[in-house]
Amino acid sequence: MIWNGGITGATRAMAVLTAVTVTVTVTVTAAAGPVRADAGDLSGYERQRLSWHSCQQGSADQTGAELDQAGATCTELTVPLDYARPGGPTITLALSRLAATDTERRVGILLLNTGGPGAPGMWDVLPIRQWMGDVGATFDLIGLDPRFVGRSTPLDCGWPAGTWTRSAGPDRATFDRLTVFERDLAARCTRRNADLLPHVTTRNTARDMDLLRAVLGETKLSYLGYSYGTYLGAVYTQMFPERADRVVLDSAVDPAGYGARVLREAGPANEVALRDWADWVARHHDRYGLGSTGQQVLAVVDGIHAAAARRPLRVGHHRVDRQSLPYLLLNRLGDDRDETHADLAETVRVLRRAATSGSATPTASLADTLSFLLTGAESATGSVQAAILCGDVPVSRDPADYWRDIRQHRASEPRFGEVTRAISPCAFWPQQPRERPTVVRNAVPALIVQSTGDTRTIYRHGQAMHRALTGSRLLTLRDARIHGVFGNYGNACVDGVVIAYLAGGKLPADDLDCVGTASP
Repeated sequence: MIWNGGITGATRAMAVLTAVTVTVTVTVTAAAGPVRADAGDLSGYERQRLSWHSCQQGSADQTGAELDQAGATCTELTVPLDYARPGGPTITLALSRLAATDTERRVGILLLNTGGPGAPGMWDVLPIRQWMGDVGATFDLIGLDPRFVGRSTPLDCGWPAGTWTRSAGPDRATFDRLTVFERDLAARCTRRNADLLPHVTTRNTARDMDLLRAVLGETKLSYLGYSYGTYLGAVYTQMFPERADRVVLDSAVDPAGYGARVLREAGPANEVALRDWADWVARHHDRYGLGSTGQQVLAVVDGIHAAAARRPLRVGHHRVDRQSLPYLLLNRLGDDRDETHADLAETVRVLRRAATSGSATPTASLADTLSFLLTGAESATGSVQAAILCGDVPVSRDPADYWRDIRQHRASEPRFGEVTRAISPCAFWPQQPRERPTVVRNAVPALIVQSTGDTRTIYRHGQAMHRALTGSRLLTLRDARIHGVFGNYGNACVDGVVIAYLAGGKLPADDLDCVGTASP
């Protein structure tokens, strides 16, 4: 999926954690022993005592080691699998805490979510504490692995790939192959996780968040969410409006357009971004040799597409076909900084070499992405992403609807419409969502941050979130193409406004604009 978390920029977002077999327990356990949780009653869960401990799990656990070194602690929270039956099976959620050091000015807890959906969150406390400067010391920062993600009770469908995102390709035959691929992914999830899938939803994650707030003894919860995390935050404000304190939603989703087809409108923005990248590469022709004009660079890209359509490209031990190729471009167009432009230029050089010479050795970055895209090493990542999206919002189950949509937009979105409008496993999901999609419409104060050139959650989405949250303010970063602005991009204007809001709890009097300049 292309919903990269805000803190990771243009490369693939998801941290890698090994999935294990799911074991669903049936007893809520607190430090003092088992606690009975009757149906409809969460008091037993709210009374549980969290046992905070070191975060590292074995010598190879780099994430845990970094958390321990920074002074963070970790724990596990027990929650109901099904909130309609709190006396039934339970699951565990893993979380980290970087406690406030300025205890005299302590505000409360700040829960973090950097997107996905399905991105692990335990490590996020480290960069975000740094980005917040002195105000970070006034919050207990909480990094949560949401239900079925990372170190929480896991879900893995046993997929042959880390993502379900593929292009429909150039013709009906390739679209039909994609349809078979997506149907198979859905069937694998059904076989392995039929009992869990109904409970993998954003509304249940919001309930988990509020249960965590109660267990930590807080009357209110502050929240910083990026990308999908903005939808999760908006759902929380809708379900628990009186519990929300300071809310920042960065690179926001249109809550009315959220779902497996949320990228449907992103094709034009990515076409523009590719042209901008091509112009940048042309200015560095002496380094990359891909063309001295933007049109020449785009011709190279189109030539690679044509070659992959004839025969899969040999890149290391991987085979990149016409339906996998667009992901490699799309995945690196969410960031306009030179480093990301250069990474994509190196990727295109490798692909051109494979197209013209028969094979090529990938860069380290490309090898990592290809492993994610073309092997099952990170099956759990794509599995949870699909399970959340499919469990939240129903989509059309008629493949003809997707094929018609692609054909109608092929001329205006020649390179990306076939992937942003493609069919997904949700078209074949075993059941419809158990709850209706959340209608977000409330006056909870929130600060929404959006760049005008965002290629994943386009600027119109941020405006739609602003209208849905009638008490919000919109902070626009103009003349910038970045998904995940605060801290990640290093724009002093944006960072200053966000930090001031988190520090004082008071929104700007009006919507604000900043100019798109990143720090070196």
